Amino acid sequence: MGFFYFRKEDFMAFLGSLLLILITTTIIAHFSTRIGIPGVIGQLLVGILLGPALLNWLQPNNFIHIFSELGVIILMFMAGLESNLALLKKYFGPSVLVAILGVIFPVAGTMAVGELFGIHGQENIFIGVIFAATSVSISVAVLKELDLLKGQAGSTILGAAVVDDILAVLMLSVMVSLLGTGGSQQSLGLTFVWQVLYFVGVYLLVKFVTPYLVGIADKLFVPQARTLMAIILCFSLAYVADLAGLSAVVGAFFAGIAIDQTKAKTEVDHNIQPIGYGIFIPVFFVSIGLNMTLAGLREDIGLIIVLTVVATLMKLIGAALGAKFAHFDNRQAYLVGAGMVSRGEMALIIAQIGFEAKLLSTDYYSAIVTAIILTTLIAPFLIKLGVSKHNAKSLK
Repeated sequence: MGFFYFRKEDFMAFLGSLLLILITTTIIAHFSTRIGIPGVIGQLLVGILLGPALLNWLQPNNFIHIFSELGVIILMFMAGLESNLALLKKYFGPSVLVAILGVIFPVAGTMAVGELFGIHGQENIFIGVIFAATSVSISVAVLKELDLLKGQAGSTILGAAVVDDILAVLMLSVMVSLLGTGGSQQSLGLTFVWQVLYFVGVYLLVKFVTPYLVGIADKLFVPQARTLMAIILCFSLAYVADLAGLSAVVGAFFAGIAIDQTKAKTEVDHNIQPIGYGIFIPVFFVSIGLNMTLAGLREDIGLIIVLTVVATLMKLIGAALGAKFAHFDNRQAYLVGAGMVSRGEMALIIAQIGFEAKLLSTDYYSAIVTAIILTTLIAPFLIKLGVSKHNAKSLK
């Protein structure tokens, strides 16, 4: 059995960790929901409680990383399944406005913070790029829980997230190509060409190929053939998105949209949710909390606090202004802004790439990661605040 690259002891240790994660997230999510807090927040806090920040019962490892990556891919696939393609098209213009202003404001704001704390030059610019990113995985879970994913704000947030992802990747590519050392450097022009080809392929897939794939699944003598075909499509688009320089979650999201346009939608949605929420998605939320440590917190506490506040406010204000320019009312504009605040795994990935390319020094890396996690924790509260002040039905 030499083809296994891990010891049995390592696997059993992970199995124990997985059991601990599932038990604690189930209990905490239950009580969080009972007291009116989104269950997602409880699951994030489990990671902080059990991880290096407090009890240190769990540590980030390859197993948890793999499960968490699968969790966010499945979560965004389900978001695509529950999206209304007509609404996404309708709010594409507002999504672009939200994404652009939601990038400009945080870049300017966090660079000003960097200057205030003596961070200059390319490192300060790169910090701005990090906080330009948005990861709506957390927001999707909260909006889904509140049944707001298919509304005006939800559709705009999903569309803006795709545009934001492209802008963040382009800015990252420019900096790594021109200034980075020691990282993976790829031509900006080539990256852009691959991304254009990717979206052309996605269009053709949604329009022509996916119904044909579902038809093939119907002819297979395999249990749950439609669901299996949907998962294959999801993982394929996620994999190719990563090759094109995009986030894998973009591919998963479009795979969900593709399946949404077929007769298999209801069956796949019914079958995929137990897989996601039963195992992988709780691990994803916990893994975010596991990245938080208290090491060096005292020395960088000022930078962390100011950076977190400014990054949160600038993304909220910038994205909300974009929605206002698109003639959204104040409630919808606020909800859009709140939904774009979370930086999550996208910002963590950009920070790691920049660190490897020598664009971000060890002096500030821990503080940046902590601020990213704090903005991710704050985002669900901001969404909940916007909904609690107004009847959720009026926001759909």
